[in-house]
Amino acid sequence: MTDGSGPADYVNEIRDRIELDAADTQLAGVKKQLLDQMNWKKYAYNFTWFGRPVIQIPQDAFTFQEMIWEVKPDLIIETGIAHGGSLIFSASMLALLETFGMVEDPVVVGVDIDIRSHNRSAIEQHPASRWITMIEGSSISPEIVGKVAGIAASKKRVMLFLDSNHTHEHVLAELRAYAMMVTPGSYCVVLDTGVEDIDPSAIAPGRQWCKGNSPKSALTEFLNENTNFVLDGYYHEKAWVTSAPGGFIKREK
Repeated sequence: MTDGSGPADYVNEIRDRIELDAADTQLAGVKKQLLDQMNWKKYAYNFTWFGRPVIQIPQDAFTFQEMIWEVKPDLIIETGIAHGGSLIFSASMLALLETFGMVEDPVVVGVDIDIRSHNRSAIEQHPASRWITMIEGSSISPEIVGKVAGIAASKKRVMLFLDSNHTHEHVLAELRAYAMMVTPGSYCVVLDTGVEDIDPSAIAPGRQWCKGNSPKSALTEFLNENTNFVLDGYYHEKAWVTSAPGGFIKREK
């Protein structure tokens, strides 16, 4: 038997280990130290996905593919494009699902206030571009939200990744605008919630976000006002180190 994530006995063993790991205070300290080091050393900038800088850590990439396999979305919405590696990652996952006959006409929609011309060109020339739609503009403007909502309306299963401006105000506005596009049983991942937890010196100079003005503070407020979502500890805890600690939420209703 399987639950979409793997053989049932295997998954149960994973859940048992995760529960023990989550209660390990010494391990929690190690995770915190490692997350600080990753930010100080810009570890997430060391990787590419199918030739494009992805700016994600490998632990998260594995976690995201598990979530995508579980949900089998035909739409993934991403705010924040940068070099496009995350779009290429999501597109490759959807391409596989389509090849396997599990979804029809899947698409990744990427939204960014400023899509640099060289990045746009590289993404458009990539073999995965056929599964990608890019929209330039503020992710929280009514016009842009309306465009994305129009695409989501025709899709069966929708997943959401928020990874643009990391201030409390902006992330909260994104959650209010996009979260209810996520279909029941699917996930929203709020990236860089670790801003709330890491050493302040590990935050890149010149950034507006900080402890108390972060994706995690926005997510906390959102969950207090929206009862359709719950925090998902399974995906958060299993990676040990993630750029979205406490940032995985699942829509239940």
